[in-house]
Amino acid sequence: MSGVWVFKDGVLRRVEHPGGGGEQSDRPGSSSSRRKVLVYTPTNEVITSYEILERKLSELGWERYCHDPDLLQFHQRSSVHLISLPRDFSKLKLVHMYDIVVKSRNLFEVRDA
Repeated sequence: MSGVWVFKDGVLRRVEHPGGGGEQSDRPGSSSSRRKVLVYTPTNEVITSYEILERKLSELGWERYCHDPDLLQFHQRSSVHLISLPRDFSKLKLVHMYDIVVKSRNLFEVRDA
């Protein structure tokens, strides 16, 4: 596994080709250029909208937090975790998906589309 960890705008992420002009490789067939999807593993359901995601998270004890015009945020009363997502589902990025995976262990995973 190659790459460099970069901390930017409060988010830590791994950059495959530092200085290459972007975070993902432009080479066809490379693993970082494939589209990724968030999957709810108990039912093997691909999350395709915030309505589906919010329903799954609420079943797991997550609640909507604040009403920021730019973000959707969820928290659990039993933990200090906070999931912050862009309000527009089409702007959901890999880093947001992995945030959900890490904070809801064994219930979500990121897969190639």
